[in-house]
Amino acid sequence: TMQCDEVIWQVINQQFCSFKVSTSVQNFCRNEHNVTGLCNRQSCPLANSQYATIMEDNGQCVLYIKTIERAHSPANLWEKITLSKNYATALKEIDEHLKYWPNFLVHKCKQRLTKITQYLIRMRKLSLATRPKLVGVHKKVEKRERNREAKALRAANIENAIEKELLQRLRQGTYGDIYNFPLQQYQSALDEEEKLAEVEEEAEGEEEGEFEEEYDDEEEEDEDQDWDDEEDETGMGSRPFVEDLSDEDDSDEDGGFPDIEEFGSSSSHKPPRGGAAKQGARDADDDD
Repeated sequence: TMQCDEVIWQVINQQFCSFKVSTSVQNFCRNEHNVTGLCNRQSCPLANSQYATIMEDNGQCVLYIKTIERAHSPANLWEKITLSKNYATALKEIDEHLKYWPNFLVHKCKQRLTKITQYLIRMRKLSLATRPKLVGVHKKVEKRERNREAKALRAANIENAIEKELLQRLRQGTYGDIYNFPLQQYQSALDEEEKLAEVEEEAEGEEEGEFEEEYDDEEEEDEDQDWDDEEDETGMGSRPFVEDLSDEDDSDEDGGFPDIEEFGSSSSHKPPRGGAAKQGARDADDDD
């Protein structure tokens, strides 16, 4: 059976068409094969058995042609012809494939080819240019994430409080050797206690080493100071001096212990008085 384009248009125009969009100004067509986007007799792809249009497929312009001979097979209704990427060559190909077609369809196909080529050029330029990426904001999702973060923070604070309490009880020995703590918190508390003990031992060792070094330095400084003070009091420098005692020995010998010769001569000239009286008394006793 042959289809009648006029009957199809009367049904679409006067009764109902799923692709028609009515406005107060003009009727539009949402069919993807419509070459102009308007709802009228010449542009309708359903009411014309011989029809052609231009479509874009992955950055490539394709010429779609419909003929009455393929109307019985909807799967093979449209013939696809890939056009050249060169704009001038694509125009020549349209003229060649639509050589005996109505001028209206040839002209509208060329206009559609021009528009598609222009927006493909703009797409390539925009893809090369760097632009900020716009991201949609979902308020409900952000609110839900904030609530989850607040709950996680509260849980972390509770765990920290439990660890602090465990450390305090371990230091104080509240329950002696009997503990019934959660295993994970208890183990972490023990590890923390060991770390603190190691840090304290290292700090004490460093303090003792520093104290010994300071003490040795102070002793050396005190010894140097005492030596300097002694040198200042004696008036002696760094070189040692030996004191000459020959004059003092001579003076002591002269003043304290006179010579034997001098002692003898002095006794011959001046005898002591007490000795002479005693000698005279002895001589008188012998005479008697």
